[in-house]
Amino acid sequence: MKENTYNTDLLRRITYDPNICHGQPCIRGLRYPVELILELLSSGMTTEEILEDYDDLETEDILATLLFAARLSQVKSIHKIPS
Repeated sequence: MKENTYNTDLLRRITYDPNICHGQPCIRGLRYPVELILELLSSGMTTEEILEDYDDLETEDILATLLFAARLSQVKSIHKIPS
């Protein structure tokens, strides 16, 4: 599947930096991990509510988070790591 420019631009909003949030994927180098945004959405918060609570975030950041999560879910198989 060929990536369109809009999706590519959205995914560029997801950054990795070992000095920010221990290298977790974050929004635009800010200290907002993708995981936090997904948790807020899954708790029932709307995009508008998240944007009201977090002034630095933009609508495209929420969309980028969802696109990133969608791409992660496209993994073909998951193997349990022995404990």
